[in-house]
Amino acid sequence: MRLAGKTAVVTGAGSGFGRGIAQRFAAEGAQVVVNDLNAENGEHTVADIVDAGGKARFCAGDVGKDADVKRLMDFAIAVYGVIDIVVNNAGTTHKNQPMLDVSEEQFDRIYAVNVKSLFLTARHAVPHMRTRHNGVFITIASTAGVRPRPGLTWYNGSKGAAITTSRSMAAELAKDNIRVNVINPVAGETAMLADFMGEDTPERRAQFVATIPLGRLSQPSDIATAALFFASDEASFITGACLEVDGGRCV
Repeated sequence: MRLAGKTAVVTGAGSGFGRGIAQRFAAEGAQVVVNDLNAENGEHTVADIVDAGGKARFCAGDVGKDADVKRLMDFAIAVYGVIDIVVNNAGTTHKNQPMLDVSEEQFDRIYAVNVKSLFLTARHAVPHMRTRHNGVFITIASTAGVRPRPGLTWYNGSKGAAITTSRSMAAELAKDNIRVNVINPVAGETAMLADFMGEDTPERRAQFVATIPLGRLSQPSDIATAALFFASDEASFITGACLEVDGGRCV
């Protein structure tokens, strides 16, 4: 198993990409701390992992709040004794719309979840990782931060910030043997799909899929496969990398 004996914290793991990552990591031997705002969804992910023979525990919390993130990292250490991997997957967006129609409250929430969370998870996990001279961060950003399009301006900006922040972390933390890499998915079968497209109709899906050369949306399994590689020892000499998992969208 590629993650045997390792402990991974996965934020936003109650659904979508996060659930797929948590399940794959557990199947590869990791002990997983599942985080989500929605306790029902988070416990569902844990139940699925345990039913499949894996190890997982749930810790609710808002990744945009310092106290919640501290509690999450403290929980992981208390339960499993160590934090090897942090997957910053939790994310949010505004509906596809003109940039000036987005409220200040929406803007602040997007940056709290998509960007501030990187600061907070680093704040509470890096000191622990430094004592072990080892650790991995994986940021689930977006093709929106690489190839932005109208209608999602503030979301696009937050993902661009997440990418740059993660790469800067990689440069600064390399001396501590802490690796930081980025995955940029194209839109997939998640709860945010309708917001990305403005509305989820067969016509809108067809229009969006037509922009992806491989002809389909991403699936949680696609993102989980990339995350597993970055988390594994196979990627021990890779840091600061950005991997588009997008069916060719960014070509």
